[in-house]
Amino acid sequence: MEIKTLQNDMVAAMKAKNKGRKDAISALVSAVKKVAIDEGCRDNIPEALVDRVILKELKTAKEQLDTCPTERTDLLEEYQLRYDVIQEYAPALMSQEEVQAYITEKFADIVATKNKGQIMKAVMAELKGKADGKVINQVVAELCQ
Repeated sequence: MEIKTLQNDMVAAMKAKNKGRKDAISALVSAVKKVAIDEGCRDNIPEALVDRVILKELKTAKEQLDTCPTERTDLLEEYQLRYDVIQEYAPALMSQEEVQAYITEKFADIVATKNKGQIMKAVMAELKGKADGKVINQVVAELCQ
């Protein structure tokens, strides 16, 4: 995902007077810019960084939804809208089967050691942002048995 796409969609939401959508996209753009400044790539923001920040914000929005009290319907609606908007921009993650196939194909020599720490270290460097960490951990645990 490019930062320009997010910015253009934010402008479109402003023109459409869709405050909830505009706020969610604006928060995404701000988070991306903050991370870009922190990492020293303010002017040329790579797509991988944008995707990484979107996934992080998606996880945060999901946690907000899960921890919000059920009687606070106003907040629940706001959090759900934010989650739905961020979900639109989130990159597709690999399924458990795809992760297992990738690990057994690319890391067969490391998997043979059955050392979960070594496997996780190697795999996470490759699959960060492409697959959910919980799914990777689960697949590695199965392979180490």
